Amino acid sequence: MSLRLAFALSLTSAALLGAQSLPGYTPASAAAERTLESQAIARPDAARARVLSKALSAESHVAGTPAQVRTRDYVIAQMKAMGLETEFKKYDVFIPHPTSVQLWRIAPKPKTLSLAEPPVAGDPTSALGQYLTVNGHSGAGDVTGDIVYVNYGLIEDYAQLDSLGISVKGKIAIARYGRSFRGIKAREAEKNGATALLIYSDPQDDGYVRGDVYPDGPMRNRNGVQRGSVFNGAGDPATPGYAAVPGAPRLTEAQMTIPHIPVVPISYGNASELLDGLKGHEVPQSWQGGLAFRYHVGPGPVKARVKVTDDRRTNGTKPIYDTFGIVRGSEFPDELVIVGGHRDGWGPGTADNISGTVSILEAARAVSEAVKAGHHPRRTIVFATWDAEEWGLMGSTEYVEDDSLRLMRGGVAYFNQDVAAQGVRFGGGGSPSLRPTLRDIARAVPDPNKKGSVYAEWRRAAAVADTSEPAMGDPGGGSDFAGFYNHLGIPIAEWGFGGAGGVYHSQYDNFTWMSRFGDSSFAYHAAAASIGAAMVLRLANADVLPYDYVEYARTMQRYLPAMDRALAAKKWSASTTALHASISRMETEAAAFASARDAALATGAPAKEKRQAVNAALLQVERALIRPQGLKTRPWYRNLIYVADEDNGYANMVFPSVNEALRANDQTLTNAELADLAQRFDAATRAIATARAALR
Repeated sequence: MSLRLAFALSLTSAALLGAQSLPGYTPASAAAERTLESQAIARPDAARARVLSKALSAESHVAGTPAQVRTRDYVIAQMKAMGLETEFKKYDVFIPHPTSVQLWRIAPKPKTLSLAEPPVAGDPTSALGQYLTVNGHSGAGDVTGDIVYVNYGLIEDYAQLDSLGISVKGKIAIARYGRSFRGIKAREAEKNGATALLIYSDPQDDGYVRGDVYPDGPMRNRNGVQRGSVFNGAGDPATPGYAAVPGAPRLTEAQMTIPHIPVVPISYGNASELLDGLKGHEVPQSWQGGLAFRYHVGPGPVKARVKVTDDRRTNGTKPIYDTFGIVRGSEFPDELVIVGGHRDGWGPGTADNISGTVSILEAARAVSEAVKAGHHPRRTIVFATWDAEEWGLMGSTEYVEDDSLRLMRGGVAYFNQDVAAQGVRFGGGGSPSLRPTLRDIARAVPDPNKKGSVYAEWRRAAAVADTSEPAMGDPGGGSDFAGFYNHLGIPIAEWGFGGAGGVYHSQYDNFTWMSRFGDSSFAYHAAAASIGAAMVLRLANADVLPYDYVEYARTMQRYLPAMDRALAAKKWSASTTALHASISRMETEAAAFASARDAALATGAPAKEKRQAVNAALLQVERALIRPQGLKTRPWYRNLIYVADEDNGYANMVFPSVNEALRANDQTLTNAELADLAQRFDAATRAIATARAALR
């Protein structure tokens, strides 16, 4: 018996002593499930993870390139070798690739700026071919203008420039990365009349101010560039809301909601060539970055020229490929438990997101070996890798739009692996209904530091009180769970191991960097896979789906005081009283259901038809909290609980239908949205009540 297996079994024994039952399982099936999970937890292997990582990140593999097709074939071959049923799906999406990018300082002292990331000594991958430094979905063009520094390029930054009497109209804006999604920066620059946008990584945010730079340390060096999409949407911009399959109607380029100005990411070395000579207003102190000079806003005397060409006229639409490894359910094959992560990157992408792909492959191997040993899951398990996530969640979104009816009927859970391992510090989150399951499984997985379980190390690092749990992230958006959760209302969870890093979306996010500064042992890749294997087995084998709607309701209640304060500040008559009451009713019914479920399962598994009816009702709980017509600002986003802030892209917004009405200063709409949300919580409560009635 390996040390890893022995430790996993000891943790399982402790869990069984503390709780003989497992939510959603009979006592007998709980014991069998704990044993099955402990065996699966022990199977992912660090040495194998290293081999997979090196192979999959051997070259830059941007969506729509032959190199990315090679990752498709590699993943399919690995899953076939495990004995899994495999398939892939193809979609044709609008992702124009740049053919050239050039940047000149034309005044003072004209200079051509080199934009490529140069090779680094001791890092062979850094010398290979790289994707041009153009943001995905940048506009093409050739523009010249004065440089204006716009801080982070936020809405409030342009308001401050306006107060100083400074306009970017007809000028080239330069913004630093951070504080918002880069697509918001592009949107606001174009909205304010800029003819081009340059985005750079300031050393204050991820460079030498934060630590030693690559190759001496993990942070971004003066030549490092953060590529990335500037499309503020999900899925193919040519087929919004429906799948990009043959015969689908397509928008023209003019109809797509994509930037029209060139948007180019540059290094802080190149940014200093443009910012150092700027005059005009001194910046507010909060605008000062980490470069070794005093920042000014401009405009003048620095002028620049930006030129971007691409293939949109000849080859703008390109094929992308999602891959699937499938284990068919023995009892409820139409109910789906899916774990997925994106396969594409902007460079070699060892952290983002080959680490997630490796986690999925090792989880798939752990489950496939259980199946070979005769442990067939009750529900179908799908191991997915998505293409073109980096361009706007495209592979996962097209799949969701293509197969939405089946997913709405049978989607049990989606587990996301995005940057599963680039350090040693654990974090997790997702739907409140699945958080207890993730915590429980983290208790059973040994941390690679051999000091305890992943959960124990998570608690220690977070320094939480004995009466509290470590904070968990909300599913606002920004990764492949969006189609499942924000669009369809399927519960999701995600987890990973993070750490210091400044090579995000650069050529230096590669195997050498990971081996030196990330997960150098690749043991945390294996630990992420262990969690994934146990998570899919837990949901796939449950007699009754183990959602926790008591925790869900209590989490919702914690969001109401902030809304009350916002309403009070406006001195409106609107009130959260009805919403508070509806969430309280949900908690009461959820507690009653949990008691009824546990009592029913204590005497053995109910008949298949009864369990099927209970689970069918449970699948409708979070579906009831989506609105088919979506948010008024963004109809594709239907979930009324969490979404990414439309003016930030990264920040999470809770109860967006209400909070967006508050932001719009519309009292009538706010009242209507509060009432609508309360009714939807009551519909969710009725679904729980239906599940409880089916147990009788």
